[in-house]
Amino acid sequence: MSLIPLAAIWDSPDWTLARNLGILLFIVLWLATAYWTFKDARRRIADPWLVGLATLVGLFPPFLGPIIYMFFRPPEYLQDARERELEIKAMEERLAQLDQRCPVCRARVEPTYLVCPVCTTRLKAACASCGQPLDALWQICPHCATPVAPSLPALEDVSPRPRRTTRRRTTSD
Repeated sequence: MSLIPLAAIWDSPDWTLARNLGILLFIVLWLATAYWTFKDARRRIADPWLVGLATLVGLFPPFLGPIIYMFFRPPEYLQDARERELEIKAMEERLAQLDQRCPVCRARVEPTYLVCPVCTTRLKAACASCGQPLDALWQICPHCATPVAPSLPALEDVSPRPRRTTRRRTTSD
């Protein structure tokens, strides 16, 4: 049985090709992980300097840099954070519409109320032709298309409240 000398294996063209392909594969995978780090950092970080720093961490040390980056990257994408903020604003607006209150006494009022039933504060003006409630900024009634005349400002007391008379106590009482 003849053993092939070790030096002959290392000098063979097959070994040289395999070694060069291995080195090329190593470099391509290394640059691919650095590119992935760059793309992920751009989606998660708003500051361009921090994106560059994350890319450098992804490049050096090879293959260990992206793992280090994954420990310190922000937990969510910038787009997801923006969408969440918009959803929260939309929910807050819907809740504000559902829970309308009188600005004076803070009693709950319906959107169709013209006057607060608790403190008699005028909340909205009524349309002159159809009687539907009108918002203060409307220039035309959306129900009957009648132009809205400038009216009294909102938050006006509709009916005067009777004044309470207090009797002073005297020593003879």
